[in-house]
Amino acid sequence: MKKDMLYAICCLAFTIIIGGAVYEHLNVVPRWTAGPPASLSMFQGKYGLNPALFWKIIHPVNLLLFALNLVFHWRSERRRTLLLVLSSYIVILIITAVFFVPELISITTASYAQITNAELTRRAATWETLSIVHLVILIVMALGLFTGLTKANKPVVTPAH
Repeated sequence: MKKDMLYAICCLAFTIIIGGAVYEHLNVVPRWTAGPPASLSMFQGKYGLNPALFWKIIHPVNLLLFALNLVFHWRSERRRTLLLVLSSYIVILIITAVFFVPELISITTASYAQITNAELTRRAATWETLSIVHLVILIVMALGLFTGLTKANKPVVTPAH
């Protein structure tokens, strides 16, 4: 029973990532992509929006939960699901660190100007499109993770040779 709860908490924490991304795509991204660099002012200054804190907390928590679940479910049918989602998640985190975060920082730290910058607007639109693809992949991964709840958490019996 405790293993089931730990797995459910892992699913919940992973879903929180999706919730954060959906929130940003519905409420934040449309604002900052509307007319950069003027629309980027929401990230700048003393009271600028800083979503990084959320992401810096939620990702390590998820990685820890995946690691704990792998330990507790290593001999169960859930191991394969956990390994598949975790390895996909690590790839997503690497892509995020290599592309999404640096590009977002590069765009959002552009100097303020009243005139819309066509190049920044194009880059913001590309970032947004790729980020939506990124989000859809995360949703598919979460659905896969949730399927693990339907699998037994008892040790898999392997036939003796």
